[in-house]
Amino acid sequence: MNNNLKTSIKKAVKTMYKTLPILLGVILLISLLTSLVPPAIYSSLFSGNYIFDPIIGGLLGSILAGNPITSYILGGELLSQGVSLIAVTSFIVCWVTVGLVQLPAESMLLGKKFAILRNVSSFISSIIVAILTVLILKII
Repeated sequence: MNNNLKTSIKKAVKTMYKTLPILLGVILLISLLTSLVPPAIYSSLFSGNYIFDPIIGGLLGSILAGNPITSYILGGELLSQGVSLIAVTSFIVCWVTVGLVQLPAESMLLGKKFAILRNVSSFISSIIVAILTVLILKII
C-alpha cells in the first residue's frame, strides 16, 4: 500500500473519530424534535394559501429536519389531513435538504459561510421546486 494512501486513511479515520460525537448529538436532537411535534399540529398551521403554505412548509421542514423515508410517511399523513400538496412538497424537500438543527455542526465541519449559503440556497430552491412540481402536476 502506498505511504500517502496510508497517511490519508489514518487522517480520515482520525477526523471521523473526532466528528462522531457531533454527528451523534445532531442525530439525537433531530430525533427528539421529530418525536415532540405530532403530525396533527402541522395541519393546523396551513391556511390553504398557495403563497404562504410553501414558505410555512419550508420553514417547518428546515427546523425539524429528518431523513427521506420519514418525510414520505409524514407527507402522506399531512396530505390525508388536508394540507395542500405545495406545502407538503416544500416541507419534504426542506426536511431533507435544509437543516437548521445541524447548522452548528455543519458550520464547525465545513465553515460558517458555506453552511449558511448552502442552507439558504436549499430553502429557496425547495420553494421553487414545490411550486414547479405542483404546476407541472396540474398541467399533466
